[in-house]
Amino acid sequence: MIEFKLPSLGADMDAGTLLKWHVKPGDHVKRGQVVAVVDTSKAAVDVEIWQDGTVKNLLVQPGEKVPVGTVLATLQSPGETPAAAAPVEPPATAPPALEPASAPEPAPQQEPVPAPKTARAAVKQRVVRPQSKASQAAVSGRQPVSPAARLRAKALGIDPDAIVGTGVQSSVTLEDVEKAAQSITGTTEKAGQAQSQPAPPSTPAELGAAAGRQKEMRKAIAAAMSRSKREIPHYYLSETIPMAAALAWLQQRNEGLPITERILPAVLLLKAVALALKRSPQFNGFYSDGGFLPSDQVHAGVAISLRGGGLVAPAIHDVAAKPLAQLMQELADLVRRARAGSLRSSEMSDPTITVTNLGDQGVQSVLGVIYPPQVALVGFGRMAVGPWVQAGEVCAVPLLTASLAADHRVSDGHQGALFLAELRDLLQQPLVLAAQGSSSED
Repeated sequence: MIEFKLPSLGADMDAGTLLKWHVKPGDHVKRGQVVAVVDTSKAAVDVEIWQDGTVKNLLVQPGEKVPVGTVLATLQSPGETPAAAAPVEPPATAPPALEPASAPEPAPQQEPVPAPKTARAAVKQRVVRPQSKASQAAVSGRQPVSPAARLRAKALGIDPDAIVGTGVQSSVTLEDVEKAAQSITGTTEKAGQAQSQPAPPSTPAELGAAAGRQKEMRKAIAAAMSRSKREIPHYYLSETIPMAAALAWLQQRNEGLPITERILPAVLLLKAVALALKRSPQFNGFYSDGGFLPSDQVHAGVAISLRGGGLVAPAIHDVAAKPLAQLMQELADLVRRARAGSLRSSEMSDPTITVTNLGDQGVQSVLGVIYPPQVALVGFGRMAVGPWVQAGEVCAVPLLTASLAADHRVSDGHQGALFLAELRDLLQQPLVLAAQGSSSED
């Protein structure tokens, strides 16, 4: 028997609200498949499962808020028979004390049947009684609407109560709202614009809900950063990097290409960080249980500011092995989905280092706070023309300040300096950055 638990989607998460199930009892699931949508204080996250199996019971209903680690569902392992997964129930006349304590609970979706008044029956009643807002709505005659679907419907100007829901307990899902929008407008163009630029709340109730969500997000960020400053002995280093060679290569590479195929400087910075970490692996991984756990791959968490305030830092996976064009596509998609509130659990739970770029905000440098359990954060400031000595002459050169916030439990200043020097040297060789993990086209 496999237990599918609510994962921690970051150091600032201690609970989540289940919005939707993508599976039902009897469905076969594969590793990496999205099986549920969970609302956190920052976004609605598609939660993946990391074991193959067959869904047996769904133990949490849409609308319920549960702590991290709560068992959301149970699954049968591949090859496990139903008889092996569920021990035979004792006869109804058997004393309650003889009932096996570990016997699995019946699926909430099954039709309730009369049962003996035993401790097991009491547990079943606790599982199936309507507690969530979604369940209460169903009992009152109104179909439940997930918070994400209601917000999306508001952005599109659609009444969610007029949509036929296809989710669990006939709840209205994000997909239902999108289909309704397409049927009304006859095109996805307006839907895409609304997703990237959601309509601001207007009614007092919506303003209150938005303020409440913003408050919860600030509390979550404050808790994670307080923990970071309390537990991690930070040290900081910075280096000024000339960017003339990198920008000249980018201009030549992007010349004549449509906007959708051009590469931004941010992608070069991400790739340079990932390649520099190959020589400085002590900055890439997690500090856990009193020791450092290095990562073989660089999953770079990209700090993204959200409209209305707050930020998230979902990961782009295996940055060092991907070509620049693919990284550009994934970065653009990640930013779009982060601001639309549609991220995957793997993107939120496994960044091995965070990269923050505040250059477009007009600041020269940024000294970040490490996101636990990571051990380092790389920051980039504003790229601006300044004096630089080159070949014995003072020249006007575009300059960039790169900074490193690192954990003194894992590394020291000498190692940090070597990392920043490697980062600086790589950014003088854009062809090397383009060649790593790329085809001959780049």
